[in-house]
Amino acid sequence: MRTVSKWILALGAAAALSAGAGPSWAQQTIRVGWTIPAEESKYWMMRRPAEFPNIGKAYNIEWTQFQGTAPMTQALAAGALDCATQAPLSLANGVVGGNLKAYIVAQHVFEKPGGFSVYWAVMDDSPIKTIADLKGKTVGISVIGGGTQGPFNLLLKQNGVDPAKDIKLVEVGFAVSEDALRQGRVDAVNMNQPFAARAEAKGGTRKLFSLSQAMPNIVHILEACRADFVDKNPDAVKAYVRDITSGMKKALANREETLKVVNEVLKAPIPVLETYLLKDNDFGRDPGAAPNFPAIQKMLDIYAETGMLPKLDAAQFKHPTIVAPLE
Repeated sequence: MRTVSKWILALGAAAALSAGAGPSWAQQTIRVGWTIPAEESKYWMMRRPAEFPNIGKAYNIEWTQFQGTAPMTQALAAGALDCATQAPLSLANGVVGGNLKAYIVAQHVFEKPGGFSVYWAVMDDSPIKTIADLKGKTVGISVIGGGTQGPFNLLLKQNGVDPAKDIKLVEVGFAVSEDALRQGRVDAVNMNQPFAARAEAKGGTRKLFSLSQAMPNIVHILEACRADFVDKNPDAVKAYVRDITSGMKKALANREETLKVVNEVLKAPIPVLETYLLKDNDFGRDPGAAPNFPAIQKMLDIYAETGMLPKLDAAQFKHPTIVAPLE
């Protein structure tokens, strides 16, 4: 029921936006799904559209916010979105379970050695000291079936915990994960930036494990577009990918302005963002937003080895010409 309701919501949101588009349909409109955090190139496009002359000229864009990548996969498969933020696992599940055909056209963030890795936190005084101690506990995750669940499941299994039977897994969005933990609604919960930095500044929590322990160099989020839409509208999608490329370059070149842009989107205080955003303790970003297909293939191979997916070839997601970086 949860999957169906999100699918219906995705269709409704896209339809509502389409109904109000009016004159914008003079150019091809691209319906784009987004979420938080770590999509700085798209945030630049949303909040500083004057910096992107293609928008409103080569194509129009309609933005719809989602809670995570899995519901966006459902919306892509249903034809309610044209392009969206995706995690490798979410996208692969769409291919396997929803007959989705899509191209990976860009990459947003990945985990780099020494940088930030999504982690699960517990309270300082919690009796949970190891992953094995999670048996019988309530554990929060941003989206069930989303991008973080693959390495999460893998790490639990490696430590003798069956993620399907030994824990109660509940959805807790990153923005409210700290509150859920402090209020005792969950025993452990996932932390992502900027919410991890905020929680660490307050104190009283501790890191239990991070995803890098299960899978190094994780590609967290990509930009994917439906193959039929790309094939039908190659010029518009090329312009969109050029803007994502440009947005990534702007984000990395002008950190001061990026802090303002991200503050406007996430509503996180700039002093909190300042502690990590685009620093060594943040995620990694390719300067041209280029997808790391070998790393994506490695992730797909691990998912196949652990029985989460059938064997998949990452090459099926690569368009011969429409992929970042595009100038």
